[in-house]
Amino acid sequence: MSDDKDGVYCKVCGGIVPESIQIKQILVDGKATGINQLDFIIAEVKKLGFLSNAEIKSELLKRAKVLNYIPTKKEEAYAQGLLEAYLR
Repeated sequence: MSDDKDGVYCKVCGGIVPESIQIKQILVDGKATGINQLDFIIAEVKKLGFLSNAEIKSELLKRAKVLNYIPTKKEEAYAQGLLEAYLR
């Protein structure tokens, strides 16, 4: 459902096409939380070759925020959950 101009949207409702959503879960403060495009985010950060956990967490969070809503007050908890998923 793409017109090659603005991305892929449903022609009926105008929303995101379900096939383009790829949600996996991480633990945030002990609760399972969905992150869209988690595998893509992790793969892209791995390509950067960071060695320190602080750099990895920062980059994971930065990229996850582009594709997901992450509350400011929970950024550190999300960053930790993303790092744990990255290290698995």
